[in-house]
Amino acid sequence: MTMDDHVRRGHPIMMGLLITFAIVELSLAAWLTAQFNRHHNQSSNTERDRVRFTLFASVWTVIFASLFVVLFTLSPTGSVLSSVIAHLVFLSLTWLIWTAAAAAITENLSGGLNCSTQIRFVYCGQLNALEAFAWIIWILVTLSIIFVTVRGVMGSRRGNGVRSGLVA
Repeated sequence: MTMDDHVRRGHPIMMGLLITFAIVELSLAAWLTAQFNRHHNQSSNTERDRVRFTLFASVWTVIFASLFVVLFTLSPTGSVLSSVIAHLVFLSLTWLIWTAAAAAITENLSGGLNCSTQIRFVYCGQLNALEAFAWIIWILVTLSIIFVTVRGVMGSRRGNGVRSGLVA
């Protein structure tokens, strides 16, 4: 089995994992945002804003990762839309967004909450889950960047350059 076969199988799996975890994160962030809007019971406006940013990050990831799965599947080999550089641009922006979202939630929760001892946060379990899934998504995006970078280096060593597709 060639490396291209692995990429053809692995790309939808990795993006599928990214989309799945982003949907879970989107659900958590949307629910928390709805609760904060309805009851105004967030511990601070900072907490509310950070949850909203995580909601944005989730929507961004679901939309663009889904688009890249479709483009990778339907576009011809070597298309600019499924190229290494297009993936690197998307993944780099997504990595920056998730770094900011995960770090913001982590800082707001002081690294995590012990729900049996805290009284400041109303939705302790949901906020802990929001933080955990943000870091899981960050790890998936980081791994994707590493893989796409390796494929770009392999392509440029073959003489195809980084504009080549993930699959030769």
